[in-house]
Amino acid sequence: MQDTGIITVFGASGRQGAGVVRALKAQGRFRIRAVSRDLARIAGLGADEVAVADLNSLRTLGPAFAGAHGAFVVTNFWEGPGVDELAQGAAAVEAAKAAGVKHFVWSTLPNVEEISGGKFDVKHFTRKAKVDQLVSNTGFPRHTFVEAPFYFQNLAAQMGAQPQEDGSKLWAMPMAADARVIHMGDVGELGNLVAGAFANPERVGSGQHLSLAGDLLSWNDIVRTLNAQGHKVRFQTVPGEAFDHFFPGALELRQMMNYFEAHTYFGPDAAAKIALANEVAIAPPTSFADWARVNMPAQEKPK
Repeated sequence: MQDTGIITVFGASGRQGAGVVRALKAQGRFRIRAVSRDLARIAGLGADEVAVADLNSLRTLGPAFAGAHGAFVVTNFWEGPGVDELAQGAAAVEAAKAAGVKHFVWSTLPNVEEISGGKFDVKHFTRKAKVDQLVSNTGFPRHTFVEAPFYFQNLAAQMGAQPQEDGSKLWAMPMAADARVIHMGDVGELGNLVAGAFANPERVGSGQHLSLAGDLLSWNDIVRTLNAQGHKVRFQTVPGEAFDHFFPGALELRQMMNYFEAHTYFGPDAAAKIALANEVAIAPPTSFADWARVNMPAQEKPK
């Protein structure tokens, strides 16, 4: 049965936001207002309402939050040079509070700076995490934090294995091959946690963190899974000082992987955050093997 409340979903044209819209539609409890800077990109999502807004422009945010019971907000560090996630998060919080939003869900990540004592500098984690305190201090009746994992999708896209002369594909990364420290998942399923949070405000609406994880894997695990499905992939550990110069942004990724090895992706309280997420999610997470079978089919059949 549908509630009368509206849930405003920012970033509806992206992987996280689109997944939230799909999950809320499947849940069927709330009306959905999908928000994007480009309405053409969200035309097919099937939201009840659409709105144009930009997290870099505070004046556009009021109408997006107006009359909403809840809101999901995500920022994108990789959107381009100069993205200020702290400022974007602050603008969203200010506008949502002014509009009377009752349940604010913020897509965050662990505070690497705090967890590592300043040893690792992973801006696309820590800048999101620094908005958490602002969300907590603003005085929303309910607020929840959700954490996306290392995307399965990365392995088939920008972090895909590179073709080699012998016909195989290679991952060359600054990590130990056997370090089982990467919490991974299908980013499109983050919406299952968000929908669960809106449906369980008493359980997770007091600042709890919910982390999506379909698997906890090492690079060796990834290679074994794919090769069992007919792929020809392998992994090679690369010294950090060499990796840092491979491409723009390599230093950020190397520090991220070093953080994984020291603390795991979701940090020291990972097990509790994942368990709570699984309790309230409207559907269980997909394993890497099941996801890869559908989304990374091999050209050769497994022997």
